[in-house]
Amino acid sequence: MSVNATDALADLTAGGMPDAHGRFGPFGGRYVPETLIPALERLDAGVREHLHAPPFQREFAGELSSWVGRPTALTFARRLSAEWGARIWLKREDLAHTGAHKINNALGQALLARRLGARRIVAETGAGQHGVASAAACARLGLPCTVYMGSIDMERQAPNVGRMRLLGATVVAVASGDRTLRAAIDEALRDWVSDPTQTYYLLGSAVGPHPYPYLVRELQAVIGREARAQIQEAEGRLPDAVMACVGGGSNAIGMFHAFVPDAGVEIIGVEAGGRGTALGGNAATLSFGRPGVLHGSYSMLLQDADGQIQETHSVSAGLDYPGVGPEHALLARIGRVRYESASDEEALEGVTALCRFEGILPALESAHALAGARRWAHAHPGGTLVVCLSGRGDKDMPTLQQTLLAERA
Repeated sequence: MSVNATDALADLTAGGMPDAHGRFGPFGGRYVPETLIPALERLDAGVREHLHAPPFQREFAGELSSWVGRPTALTFARRLSAEWGARIWLKREDLAHTGAHKINNALGQALLARRLGARRIVAETGAGQHGVASAAACARLGLPCTVYMGSIDMERQAPNVGRMRLLGATVVAVASGDRTLRAAIDEALRDWVSDPTQTYYLLGSAVGPHPYPYLVRELQAVIGREARAQIQEAEGRLPDAVMACVGGGSNAIGMFHAFVPDAGVEIIGVEAGGRGTALGGNAATLSFGRPGVLHGSYSMLLQDADGQIQETHSVSAGLDYPGVGPEHALLARIGRVRYESASDEEALEGVTALCRFEGILPALESAHALAGARRWAHAHPGGTLVVCLSGRGDKDMPTLQQTLLAERA
């Protein structure tokens, strides 16, 4: 299916609403079992009724300020900038409550779920940050929460499993499929199908059937709105570029959305290049994928010649997903955003650099954006770059103990 780049960019610049079928250009839509259609239609109606209504926005903004800790800081990375040769600014989502951008979306959806009369929440998680955010938001609002998590991810993200349980969530290990984020989403969807009326599925990224990609984008767009205002105040102008890591793509679309209309700002997404370009060796969907349907949405996927979804690899659990949000697929198709990848090794180097030069331990997901930032800085000496630091790296200590720290022991 073709898409007119000029028309698509005009639509995105005007606000980025999906069309009547929930599509961003050719991507998106709703490919789900018939039993879920009524639940999605109720959610769509609820989004249209509540999301931008003043009562919801007042409550959401109040909780973001008093409980989440927004606005998050925009930090000038002074020593890193001197080392890399460009002016690097960090949008500090690692400073948000629960340690990542995920809380913006989890809180917003939990508030919406309460308005829609949901009695329980189900969620999925990969790196554990969305699970922790969902558990925290549900505790705040008094809603029971069940989180599905792949058994592999539970091993490498053990600290977050403990945090979810302390916050009152039930954590269910998923031992089927690839035992990572893809399998966790499958199980959360099965749970939702079994009780689509009383249960609300709190989806963690800008993926899935309509209206989730739009809903998640709108709840995460606070990142880019804040960053745009903050960098203008700090530098007196817009940056030359903005950058974020991309898995499913929620922190990135939240960061990018406010800058899409700014033609003079380059926008770059950095995917997980893993250990190589071969299928199964990375999670770089926009770099190596082809169009297809996964988890209720038509987007770019990592699949073989027969259309079978492939297992992925990344040192980062949160980027270990074989698809990407449909709005990212459109932004790539029309050329408004450039997507590249960073290897496991480059991401680990990004962790080391930010720790040593700025005293900040980034999440392994965020470290992929730092790897991209280093390349950009070397190619644009003196330029100004804003990087979304999507989360903090405490959760990744088990992995870092086996990689970076093991090498230095």
